[in-house]
Amino acid sequence: MPSYSKNAVILVRYPFSDLSNSKVRSAVVVSAPHPSQDVFITPLTSKTTSLLPGGFILAERSAVGLNVATAVKRGTYIVQENLVIKEIGVLAEPDAEMLEQSIQSWLGM
Repeated sequence: MPSYSKNAVILVRYPFSDLSNSKVRSAVVVSAPHPSQDVFITPLTSKTTSLLPGGFILAERSAVGLNVATAVKRGTYIVQENLVIKEIGVLAEPDAEMLEQSIQSWLGM
């Protein structure tokens, strides 16, 4: 079973809430590699306006392989590893540091 590194940018198949279908979206892995079927992620979005506190626009999105302006959405999710399609890159250090600060803020740490 693959194990994804912290700050890896992945494409993941998000199921619709009624489980009728799914949509492929980008996300960032926020957990360290571990022996589990689950991956702890934060979603990414191309909707860069009206972000909730802690959400931010990636400064170096093109280095990751993202073609449009992309923001980290406030929120964390656990998905099964079999929903991950592939890894497309790794966050640049400034974006990784900002994500770490945002997660700490979201969780009140």
